[in-house]
Amino acid sequence: MKTIRKAIFPVAGMGTRFLPATKAVPKEMLPVVDKPLIQYAVDEARAAGIEQMIFVTGRGKNAIEDYFDIPYELQATLREKSKHDILELLEDSRLAPGNAVFVRQQEPLGLGHAVWCARDLIGDEPFAVLLPDELLWNPASPCLAQMTKTYEAKGGNV
Repeated sequence: MKTIRKAIFPVAGMGTRFLPATKAVPKEMLPVVDKPLIQYAVDEARAAGIEQMIFVTGRGKNAIEDYFDIPYELQATLREKSKHDILELLEDSRLAPGNAVFVRQQEPLGLGHAVWCARDLIGDEPFAVLLPDELLWNPASPCLAQMTKTYEAKGGNV
């Protein structure tokens, strides 16, 4: 049985449940304490052994791609000011080169369609779907890690 190495993050929605905050900020980028929602989802995926993160985005979601990019100018400024603790935080939020893929859902046709948009990247491998606007917080036993263990033990859809 193949291990789950890929996760789809459907982040193309318009964020209507979070209006008016989402008029200017994608809902996945709304902060919870000191991190955006999307970071919690990615951290959970990493903890479950996921290697490739596939983000299905839509119009107005450039901030998500920018968030996972390398902020060279900011890093240079922080180095000059010896802000090494903040540099470390930035490093922790980054994905390794090639581990983040962004696909565009051109029309808002729902969750199933968003997952379908990633089909060529998934191929015939097992995968996880994480909804970053639903925060399930249990650092001792993350939900996705529990689900991947169940998949490995029993197979099939979990």
